[in-house]
Amino acid sequence: MNAYPVPFRVDRSRAPALRLVNVSREILRWVRVEMDGPGVASARLTPRLDPGAALVVDVRGRDLERDSRLIVRWRRPNGEEYLWGVAF
Repeated sequence: MNAYPVPFRVDRSRAPALRLVNVSREILRWVRVEMDGPGVASARLTPRLDPGAALVVDVRGRDLERDSRLIVRWRRPNGEEYLWGVAF
């Protein structure tokens, strides 16, 4: 299996909200987020994220950088599911 670069850039300029920007050339499917730790993350259900489009994630919690990480899941056009952990 070949290496696959993470297709997102994290824009933190509107903290506590994050913007996950699709920087790939692929249409990503079923992008969703969850929080690993005591924080809370919410985002709209995203069945399709086109190249250049962004998903806004509202993040809340104390000491996120110590206790939590954001998990992002998505499907590539071939149907394979990937996940990526974002540290605060």
